[in-house]
Amino acid sequence: MADTHVLNAPPPEAAPDWTVPQNWAHYTPEEHETWDILAARQAKLLPGRASKAWLAGLDALKLSERGIPNFEELSERLMKLTGWQVVAVPGLVPDEVFFDHMANRRFVAGNFIRRRDQLDYIQEPDVFHDVFGHVPMLADPVFADYAAAYGRGGMRALELGALKQLSRLYWYTVEFGLIEEPEGLRIYGSGIVSSKAESIFALEDPSPNRIGFDLKRVMRTDYRIDDFQQNYFVIPSFDELLRVTLETDFAPLYAEILAQPDIPIAEILPTDRVITRGTQDYARRRDA
Repeated sequence: MADTHVLNAPPPEAAPDWTVPQNWAHYTPEEHETWDILAARQAKLLPGRASKAWLAGLDALKLSERGIPNFEELSERLMKLTGWQVVAVPGLVPDEVFFDHMANRRFVAGNFIRRRDQLDYIQEPDVFHDVFGHVPMLADPVFADYAAAYGRGGMRALELGALKQLSRLYWYTVEFGLIEEPEGLRIYGSGIVSSKAESIFALEDPSPNRIGFDLKRVMRTDYRIDDFQQNYFVIPSFDELLRVTLETDFAPLYAEILAQPDIPIAEILPTDRVITRGTQDYARRRDA
């Protein structure tokens, strides 16, 4: 398979909405084994670290079974739970395509898997990140509603010129979100649960800030895509995340945020509910 999955146009075999056949039968034994290696090591790490909803979704969708999941079978299970389905795409899709699929409860997943020398990091999301990381949360009815609402909001953000601000909400919730549970902080963001190193770093390392979720604050905060996060935002519950999303009029919020400066990574504001004030030692070592 090609080393890059960032495309300027859909390939010839793609439908107008950029979907392609998964071609499950074409995966090689080595590719299935790569999934098994990744899934097995995460299965050892995530009990006691991942949220109850994520663990429940993993079990309900049978994603701990061996081999890359067949999207048709996976979608059949998921549809019965929350009305979502998983559709294959050849790589990263345009924003408007992504939002339209999400708004209609279709989760786009890459149909390729990383090479063995990329087990610990791949910049472009592959089938393991997309399916093992994201899809368990779509089995939770409340989070499934939040994801669909985000898709609808994305179409409006494009019209209002606020895509960067809305993308931060996705980044700090769907990709790198933490939740407060009675037993302590837990992971639900796909970028964490699909990563061996960040599953540990996000909860146990003293370096990052862990800050109570605030919608406006999150949408003003920068992030980086190529390393561990130095801010993690913590929601009190998925119900609260959905409530805030549905009850907020985003048009005036965008107007307010666009008139304000971005908040640098790792900065603590006087108004923050700080759960853990990070040492930022990791960032200093990285940048030294």
